[in-house]
Amino acid sequence: MADAASRLNTLAQDLLGVSLPVRIRAWDGSEAGPPGGPVLVVRSRRALRRMLWKPGELGLARAWVTGEIDVEGDLYEVLDRLSGFLWERGGEAKDAVHYVRDPRVRRALRELVKIAGPWPPPPPPAEEVRRRTGPLHTRRRDKEAIRHHYDVGNDFYALVLGPSMVYSCAYWSEGGTLEEAQRDKLDLVCRKLGLKEGDRLLDVGCGWGSMALHAAREYGARVVGVTLSEEQAAFARKRIADEGLTDLVEIRVQDYRDVGDGPYDAISSIGMAEHVGAVRYREYADGLYALLKPGGRLLNHQISRRPEPDETAYHVDEFIDAYVFPDGELAPVGRTTSTLEEAGFEVRDVEAIREHYALTLRRWVANLEAHGAEAARLTSPGRVRVWRLYMAASAISFERNRIGVNQVLAVKTPQSGASGMPLRARTWGREVSG
Repeated sequence: MADAASRLNTLAQDLLGVSLPVRIRAWDGSEAGPPGGPVLVVRSRRALRRMLWKPGELGLARAWVTGEIDVEGDLYEVLDRLSGFLWERGGEAKDAVHYVRDPRVRRALRELVKIAGPWPPPPPPAEEVRRRTGPLHTRRRDKEAIRHHYDVGNDFYALVLGPSMVYSCAYWSEGGTLEEAQRDKLDLVCRKLGLKEGDRLLDVGCGWGSMALHAAREYGARVVGVTLSEEQAAFARKRIADEGLTDLVEIRVQDYRDVGDGPYDAISSIGMAEHVGAVRYREYADGLYALLKPGGRLLNHQISRRPEPDETAYHVDEFIDAYVFPDGELAPVGRTTSTLEEAGFEVRDVEAIREHYALTLRRWVANLEAHGAEAARLTSPGRVRVWRLYMAASAISFERNRIGVNQVLAVKTPQSGASGMPLRARTWGREVSG
């Protein structure tokens, strides 16, 4: 096939109405598009069959995971250029492919089908989650979703996250390391919660135990951490035993909805509420409220999205749902705070730290790229490609304010109105509540 890249470039313009913002190199070695900068490499016509069969993000994702498309040069630059071109125009592009009666579009589609080669399309990569059945966010379905994401091996996560084993946004200072920034984030949470020796802390979605360890070791708190991941729990228990803190920390494999041994002085929920889902969020807020003692504090650390003009049009990101966080959902921060207030909480502080997450993700990507061969051996080459794309694309989204992350501090304020909060809370000192 002569000059496949030029043909693809022309067809993309006919189908989408604008020129591709990156250079293309096709499987025949031909190139087309703007010179200089990174190159989108289409290694196989199979990638085109995937994109024809699943137009938009999922088809692209499948071709990326299998290595049928790749990037030569700066992945972040390619994603930044394509994010405004494909992802933000995904619905528009899909409508053009399927519904527009423009003869030019019809001709372009016929030509693309001819170039793509024989059908049927290739099967989805093994890393794609199998389709789930039944209602969203039942205990069984949530556990399956958590296993898909977290039970890919503690050694793999150690390569990506580093020694802190904290899988949430770090809290950066100028010139700090990832480990220092994660320690500072954990300490910020403890200080916002006003933890002191002997306090009971519930850590919802405790991961590999880093928050529980920090609260027990540095503040003398008595901590219960809950997770749905058996692998996380085993790792966390070993860390706790190694540090001699088994008398202060208990790790359970337990759904947050099944915790019934309150009251707690404080609750931390760091990067867990994204798994709860809109249909369960009020239940989540009510449950945590019931578990706190009067005057107890909740620190809810959660990724947010921009509000939609029509909220009923919101849909879960196809790539993330199929490969990373099955059934995960994001909500605008305003909806989160409103639901917490409806459950009875007094929202006392909201801190937006989205730039911190972009920095964190770029460090995780650098860790993964530095240990790519080992990570592929521990999981699969496709899994490494999933994580590299997911983390790099997420970093761009945080940097461009397409998504954010917020720490919401809420109090179960008693009828007396005595919240126990300091007058100048933003200093977040190690106070003794009165």
